[in-house]
Amino acid sequence: MDTLTEHSQRQNSYQEQVVYNYLLYWVQQESPAPLIERFRNLFIDSWGYREPEVAKALEQLATSKQAEQEFKFVLNRCCHILINRWQMFPQTQGSIADLIELFEGCRTTAGAYSRHHKGVRLQELVCQFAQSEQYLTLRRLAQVIGQSPEASSSPETKPLGTLIRRYPYLYEHCLLTEGSTYEHQQTVRLLQAQRQKQFENNLSQYVTYQVRKAQQARQGIAPSAGRFILPVENPTLLSDRELYASLKQFVGKVEGSYTYRDLAHSFLTHTSQTRTYGTFKRELYEYLISSIDPAYGKRQFNDRLYKQLQNTLPQSDSQKFSDFLLVRTCSQLLNFLVVESPQRPNHFVLIDLISNVGPPLTTGLLLKIVLLCRKVKPYLERRFSILFNHYESSTRDAVHWLVKGLENVNLALSTNFGAVDLSFIR
Repeated sequence: MDTLTEHSQRQNSYQEQVVYNYLLYWVQQESPAPLIERFRNLFIDSWGYREPEVAKALEQLATSKQAEQEFKFVLNRCCHILINRWQMFPQTQGSIADLIELFEGCRTTAGAYSRHHKGVRLQELVCQFAQSEQYLTLRRLAQVIGQSPEASSSPETKPLGTLIRRYPYLYEHCLLTEGSTYEHQQTVRLLQAQRQKQFENNLSQYVTYQVRKAQQARQGIAPSAGRFILPVENPTLLSDRELYASLKQFVGKVEGSYTYRDLAHSFLTHTSQTRTYGTFKRELYEYLISSIDPAYGKRQFNDRLYKQLQNTLPQSDSQKFSDFLLVRTCSQLLNFLVVESPQRPNHFVLIDLISNVGPPLTTGLLLKIVLLCRKVKPYLERRFSILFNHYESSTRDAVHWLVKGLENVNLALSTNFGAVDLSFIR
């Protein structure tokens, strides 16, 4: 986020401020439809604009030496001046998708403008923006704000990207880019908090409904004979049976009488007495493989995990174990288990785990790491955002394993780090 912050704090030129002030004024004066038309005339058509001061400012921005690198940030902020206002009111949220749709034509006509056109440079820069990471992030934001929850549930042939609304833990990584303003960062974090709270409420109500229904069944009370329980919809894309298994894994007892939280607390208490980093890594290996099916572990996984830990900061093995070493070790473990980086999106270990031990146990392994070191929770979220972005245009049925993984991570983080308390189902 350092580069993002750096760009969000960049000094606005006089020309930029002219354009920003113009949009800030009209977003408070006009309804979305005429303002979108005004926006189209200014940026998409970009000739004969009736406000000469604004048109001149845009022309100077487009022909400046920095335009190739900087204009995408300017146009991104212009979009967000409208979006930040409209997202506050339910009746205007739907217009955000209409605004972003303006640029779709530019994505297919890049370079098609006449060289004799007065605004050709601006047109080229607008088309470059429509191919940029900033614009891709805007499209995701439109999915999050404008889409109904029902629209993200089916069918399987839709792109994975249409599910972004369901996963608040991805928002900060998928909806913010280099150049995001402070206001936009606040907007995304507010959306994240709202959607997370809503999911936790829905999950709590669904679990309560299922518990009451099970109690009635155990008591032999027919629904018509007893008090009617209003049905509550499953808030996940998992089946009822899958959801039960996942919740049992993340909230219930997984090793003897210990939950994942208990195991992490016990391990941290024990390792507080550990003298060297090398000893810690050996103990961490045992802590992790205790959750892995021995038959699967013996094939290859345990050896790979052991080598991964042995090759992590080996020069520090004789040093005293520290919080710094804990963070570095856990973050590198998440690289190994999930995915390393957007440039090297290798994730065969994760696919192999999900295929062989299932999404709940795979997620449980990741949860054990994050419960040891809560500082790497954003790092885990970032790993899954890399996979989400990588497969964004794939159909959901083509990446069924990833959808299951995303759903399980959502449950694991919500039940262990959120405000929802489902301990009563243990």
